[in-house]
Amino acid sequence: MAAVANIPLTDRCKVARPRWTHETRRPRNYLLEDEVDAMIKAARRYRHGARDGAMVLLGYRHGLRVSELVALQWAHVDWKASRLHVRRRKGSSDSVHPLQERELRILGALQRLAKTAFIFESERGGPMAKRNAQHTIEKAGRDAKLSFPVCAHMLRHGRGYQLANEGRTTRDIQDYLGHRNLNNVERYTKLAADRFKDF
Repeated sequence: MAAVANIPLTDRCKVARPRWTHETRRPRNYLLEDEVDAMIKAARRYRHGARDGAMVLLGYRHGLRVSELVALQWAHVDWKASRLHVRRRKGSSDSVHPLQERELRILGALQRLAKTAFIFESERGGPMAKRNAQHTIEKAGRDAKLSFPVCAHMLRHGRGYQLANEGRTTRDIQDYLGHRNLNNVERYTKLAADRFKDF
């Protein structure tokens, strides 16, 4: 750190940040469950830890795009039935997903702090901006000490690959993630490791 401190401010970013080449930037475009857990732990240490940890968890569990994540409202949560109404964007199909006990517990803690209709609030009292959500998720990847840079969409892909490895059908994965085109689901099933377990 002392060596960095002696470098002019205009040149520090060249030293402090790793340089990612095309080959090393993304060894894969999805996250594994233990990596997501590490990101949740990292995010919970932030100033708005309850919100940021829940954002990483729900983004992964429900395969949400960032635009879908920041648009979530408390009206979409059915507490009695433990369900989440997922409203998709980009022409995708809406669906209703079950909520696990862990999600309900985190959402319950977050709701006690809520001041608006949106689950993920900004400090100004509205929905969190898409770019701020992306930045928070990317930062959680860095703070979780993952060996590659993370982007928010990797949470959605990670859920797709997890479902494929669990042996879910392409049709079920399509409906869960809201894809209109079945061809978009093939990326997950083609890389499912369990396809080859009896080889």
